[in-house]
Amino acid sequence: MLLKKLRVLVVDDTIVYRKAVSDILAEIPGIEVVGIAHNGKIAMSKIATLKPDLLTLDIEMPEMNGLEVLAEIQKNHTGIGAIMLSTLTADGSDMTLKALELGAFDFILKPQSATLQEGKNQIKAALRPMLEAFRQSRTASSLLSAKGVFTRPQPSLATKATSASPLRPQATSAAGNTAQASKRRGKSEIIAIGISTGGPNALSQMLPQLPGDLGVPVVIVQHMPPVFTKSLAASLNAKCALTVKEAQEAEAIQPNTVYIAPGGKQMKLTASADGKNRIIRITDDPPENSCRPSVDYLFRSVGDYYVGRTTAVIMTGMGSDGTKALQTLKQQKGAFVIAQNEMTCVVYGMPKAPIEQGLADVIAPLNKIADEITKSVR
Repeated sequence: MLLKKLRVLVVDDTIVYRKAVSDILAEIPGIEVVGIAHNGKIAMSKIATLKPDLLTLDIEMPEMNGLEVLAEIQKNHTGIGAIMLSTLTADGSDMTLKALELGAFDFILKPQSATLQEGKNQIKAALRPMLEAFRQSRTASSLLSAKGVFTRPQPSLATKATSASPLRPQATSAAGNTAQASKRRGKSEIIAIGISTGGPNALSQMLPQLPGDLGVPVVIVQHMPPVFTKSLAASLNAKCALTVKEAQEAEAIQPNTVYIAPGGKQMKLTASADGKNRIIRITDDPPENSCRPSVDYLFRSVGDYYVGRTTAVIMTGMGSDGTKALQTLKQQKGAFVIAQNEMTCVVYGMPKAPIEQGLADVIAPLNKIADEITKSVR
């Protein structure tokens, strides 16, 4: 079942960005720019007649800002998606997180480039895969609906995930499963999570379900730029029984604490000088899978220090970051792997390959992942 052209309404207070985004969208096959608006109030007046599938939406606008537009869409136009344009500032990151909580699909940063062409190239590089992911998400949702299965929720509606028990899939190789079982050394002593598109909202629902006395540390890679991960950690810390913080260089990891990799940096675990503790290293190592922070980068290091004692969780997101490291974690390091199921992913990208390769011990809907994590450490 193929969708028609994706109809996009461009909403931005700045004429330079309105034109840049419109020009970029016009170059992408399968996209139709149905209109432009320079503030949210005008955008809302055009939605009824233009019937867009998606808004590219500036956050900071006069009269009616992006957050107000999203709130109105959630109330009266629930079928319309939104991709936010944000600034790389503390205020911009806080507002973007609120936008994601209100149901925005994802966000891109307004470029800080010296030239207009460089800025357009940056927007295009970020926007094109995001549009494709949005299209695939819509297509998959339509297919699931046609089969009589509930439609994949938008981020703000993910609490309606099915409450069915997690599936325990057959591994692609029975011999591989036997080898895996022989390497596992009992309960896990660390939780490692990889997540991307749809992640902030998914984490805001899943992490508060974990008990404050979980007893082990949690390390997370959420694909985000600098500044945004600090805002995310602060937002999650206010909602969780566990302590949630942006990770810092050289700190020893502690139980009942969640460490989020800083945006724009790589994060790994190493041994302390005395060998008794595991400490966090924040590096400028190159991106992996075009990502910094990268799930593969973090997961590899966790596997090195917690052989047979790791629970690895792969959740909603674009691309396949994490798959290579999960192959090693599962097949050589004795990890226990939890994957988010397709129906509750905003984008079924990152969990897809591990599930299809038989790497997942448990496939769970969003509202059951915390239960599975807790069971793995107790």
